[in-house]
Amino acid sequence: MKLLNNNSFFRVGRIVSVFLVMAIISLSFTQVALAQSAFDDPGSRSNKAGQSGDLVTVDGRIDAGVVALGSSSQVVILYRNDGTKPITSGDISLYPSSNVSASVGENECAQYPLPPDAVCAIALSVKGLQPGNFRIEMLMRHDGRTKLVTSAVAGTVERSSDAATDIISDLETIPSDLKFGTLKESRPLTRSIILRNVTSKTIDVSSIEIESNEQAGYSLKSDCDKLLSGEACIATVTWAPQQRGPSTGVLVVSHDGPTGVVSVVLEGIYDPGEASSVGIFPEAVPGKGLLAASQTDISFGTGVASASAITVSLVNVGDTPLKINQIRLSNEDSGISVSSSGCRPGLSLAPVEACPLTLKWEPVREGSILDDVQVIHDGARGILVLPVRGTASKAVNKDDKAFVFGGDLDGIMGSIPALSASDVEGPGGRKRDVSGALEGYKITSLAASRAVVSGPGGSRVVFDNQETVIGGVLWRVGVRGSAVEFLAGEQKILLLFDRSLSAADFGVEEGSSSSGGSGGRSSSEEGG
Repeated sequence: MKLLNNNSFFRVGRIVSVFLVMAIISLSFTQVALAQSAFDDPGSRSNKAGQSGDLVTVDGRIDAGVVALGSSSQVVILYRNDGTKPITSGDISLYPSSNVSASVGENECAQYPLPPDAVCAIALSVKGLQPGNFRIEMLMRHDGRTKLVTSAVAGTVERSSDAATDIISDLETIPSDLKFGTLKESRPLTRSIILRNVTSKTIDVSSIEIESNEQAGYSLKSDCDKLLSGEACIATVTWAPQQRGPSTGVLVVSHDGPTGVVSVVLEGIYDPGEASSVGIFPEAVPGKGLLAASQTDISFGTGVASASAITVSLVNVGDTPLKINQIRLSNEDSGISVSSSGCRPGLSLAPVEACPLTLKWEPVREGSILDDVQVIHDGARGILVLPVRGTASKAVNKDDKAFVFGGDLDGIMGSIPALSASDVEGPGGRKRDVSGALEGYKITSLAASRAVVSGPGGSRVVFDNQETVIGGVLWRVGVRGSAVEFLAGEQKILLLFDRSLSAADFGVEEGSSSSGGSGGRSSSEEGG
């Protein structure tokens, strides 16, 4: 019996030894397995760790599939709470490959603590920037035992069939090529180009230039400098061609990204129409005044034998005020004059406001006139030209015309005492304009101290330094050697006398000086 016990003891010891050896081998295999797992996918490790009670990914490695170049895809990652208490998730960090950009579109796990055995979702937006395989590592912090969970997203970026020959740069240009089309009018065109950083890193733009012929007419304006990830800027290109036909150029952008450069092709065709005659009135232009006249031409008609006047209305039909800078005639010797009242230099016309333009014609010769009045202003086109036409049957004798002086006559013909202002006041104490009272009057006889004045009201004798009434106005008269001056207040009018054409006997006293107004003889005496 005792011997049997000893044998049993040996058998038991042998069995224990075998178990110990097996345990050591099993432990060795376990350590090797753990050492090899360090090279496994982080997502699979986090999933295994979650089996001990923590936040884990439902799928260790997420396959994003194929992402088209330049487009975005959505990838959903599911997380499960394998622990025994709720877990609250925290910050998320993304580490994408250089050929994609990634951002968190929606984070359902951060809305509330995740109960045990519950599942939440996080959506990632992935955009393809360069062709090739990509990988995105995502780290999410939480308040579970491990405090951190990792996930891996893998996929491929492929070109679309219509972009097989495109070279994708780090800066995206919108549009990829700039076409101005066909330009018919001689006006510059302006277009914009958007430059956007489609990488996950900051890009510094070193220069933006246009390479083209000088006659192409391209010019550039841009303030693009440093672009953060996803940031954009605008460059504007103005096209003002100088020659007819096609116009091409290239916009070249240099930067510090991997590709270093991006280009945009510029194209346009300048095909102006044939020039046509310009009308008197231009088309309305926004923000500009537009001067138009009530007549397209000014015609005095035919058979003009005396002084004539025509008034046209100048209207500002634009949407902003307009200022008249100058009014002038093409021919100053045709006998046409512009009235200083109404439209005049320095006058400003508000929109739809008008002023009268009066032209007076005193023919200087028989026959037709070809003249124009030019109105220079600051509105559209800047000038309005109105043709002036007419035919005279005879010339008007300007020697019979009354000359009106608004200033002092001292130093010209001498002066005489003027009437008081009350002598020429109109109704209500207003001043009267008496410049037209002597219109049509002329001197038919002139002596040293008197003269005969003939006009529409008949003939009368006027005396030097005396008052007389002509045309309903009380005048102070001054008789000079070859003229008679009439003064009424501050208004002075001069009637000239042509001795060589006179046949009247003036009864000039002998021995008087012609320069002093007392000498001179009648034409009959000079002829005898």
